[in-house]
Amino acid sequence: MIVYGKNVAIEVINSKIKINQVFITKNFNDSGILKFLENNNIRTQLLDKNIMDKKYNGNHQGIVLDIEDYKYHSLDEVYNSNFIVILDHLEDPHNFGAIIRTCEAAGVDFIIIPKKRSTQVNSTVMKVSAGSLNNMKIVEVSNISVAIEKLKDNGFWIYATDMDGEDYTSIEYDQKTVLIIGAEGNGISRLAREKSDFIISIPMKGKINSLNASVAAGIVIYEVVRQRK
Repeated sequence: MIVYGKNVAIEVINSKIKINQVFITKNFNDSGILKFLENNNIRTQLLDKNIMDKKYNGNHQGIVLDIEDYKYHSLDEVYNSNFIVILDHLEDPHNFGAIIRTCEAAGVDFIIIPKKRSTQVNSTVMKVSAGSLNNMKIVEVSNISVAIEKLKDNGFWIYATDMDGEDYTSIEYDQKTVLIIGAEGNGISRLAREKSDFIISIPMKGKINSLNASVAAGIVIYEVVRQRK
């Protein structure tokens, strides 16, 4: 996986992620990063700034890293946890990264995503998550519907966010909780909705009828956290 930027480089350095190779420009002068690369004998190659600018839209800050792909967790790991977020075919990596950041801050145990028709952990997700990815466990499953059934069998209650549900503040989240966040535009899938115990909504008092997925996720996640204090 290719990632870039100083903050992402520092995140990678502070993690256990394997670095395959690093590309830097001649004027890259972050002494801490350079010292780490040298001390750890990481293969480093100088690259012309114009080439980097063209390839990475000028957002690289002088450093690009080739790192190992993210290692997803298994569904079997989640059953003894208490709070899980499922992203039902979310497609925007910026939303995904922002939700990872919120989940990590709120103490969510796992995030579950589908393997197909969904954004995966990539360089944009890592950058937007601002360091949270290293502390957040993400599970990738072949079938969201099957995963929901297994979670229910293991004592979880399923709460799906959608437009025509009950006010999210009127529900009690005092059991093992799974919160489903739907895709941008399409919302939650039919099967996910059918398998949910509750459909919950955020009341909308303005002229728009929906919120950005990461904003909606943050609002409901912190209601769950508030009730569990």
